[in-house]
Amino acid sequence: MLLDIRNLTIRIPTAQGWVNVIDRVSLSVAEGEIHSLVGESGSGKSIIASAIMGFLNPRWEVQADRLWFDGKDLLTMTAAERRNIIGVDVAMIFQDPGSHLDPNSSIGEQLGEAVLDSDLSSTGIFARRRERHKKVIKLLHRVGIKEHKAAMESYPFELSEGAAQKVMIASAIAHRPRLLIADEPTTAMEPSTRQQIYRLLSRFHSSHNMSILLISQDLGTIMPESQRLTMLYSGQIMESGPTKALLDEPFHPYTKALAETSLYQQSKCDPKTHLPTLPGASPPLQHLPIGCRLGPRCPNARRKCVQTPGIRKLRSHFFACHYPLNAAKKGSFNE
Repeated sequence: MLLDIRNLTIRIPTAQGWVNVIDRVSLSVAEGEIHSLVGESGSGKSIIASAIMGFLNPRWEVQADRLWFDGKDLLTMTAAERRNIIGVDVAMIFQDPGSHLDPNSSIGEQLGEAVLDSDLSSTGIFARRRERHKKVIKLLHRVGIKEHKAAMESYPFELSEGAAQKVMIASAIAHRPRLLIADEPTTAMEPSTRQQIYRLLSRFHSSHNMSILLISQDLGTIMPESQRLTMLYSGQIMESGPTKALLDEPFHPYTKALAETSLYQQSKCDPKTHLPTLPGASPPLQHLPIGCRLGPRCPNARRKCVQTPGIRKLRSHFFACHYPLNAAKKGSFNE
């Protein structure tokens, strides 16, 4: 397993005391796998990504039975050891590429810095500079930017949203990472631009066997090639398993509700069809429900839901619900 997270808990201080913003989350990404992490805004998806990258606030408390990358414990590493992994084997692209590119440097300069010195075979300052320049051009061509000269001379504010995201992808793949974390990379993009970005990611996944952890708010905007899907709500795992199985026959009411209100379901409906909605809103950190955090909004909630459900397993399907929807007809499950 390339990325293996077991019982990750992240506690942050608030005026009301410490709060588990991430509550015993387990997540794994296999070598060469595309794994989608889906949940509403504020569910904690980006916090999990930041925990992997080491970007968390130092005042926060992080506990985990396991937070491993390629068998190495990220929590016990020094900052230098972690940078050696994060800087080479793990890369991340962000929701708003413009705010994560240096506004004071041209695109050519920024991509040149992303090219590793170890990838340069030339000797001599000028020869290495020419080789680095050629590699930047090649990177831009690989992400579909053909007018490389204009792009390299541009600054981030001069690029369209789609072009800026392509530059972010070029920077991320410059050192051929084994794991790419894509944090809502196509939010607010036009559908045609979204599909173009996903085709790029799919091509790099296929050509380099690159694992991808794709973070999204909507089931309708995940990559079609996604092999596994994990549903996150208010810092708790609701359900995880093969993507098609979860979408076709979800066990958890949250997965069903999000599928019915997403672009995924809208594509199957007739025009003007009324779509059901999940009542209420995600709870604030200061007032998290006890037990299953979906309880106050769940249409299937009962008295037992004030107790936190354990993770149950049915073959390769994991879910945390006292009253699963379709599990009974699939057979017995393990606690």
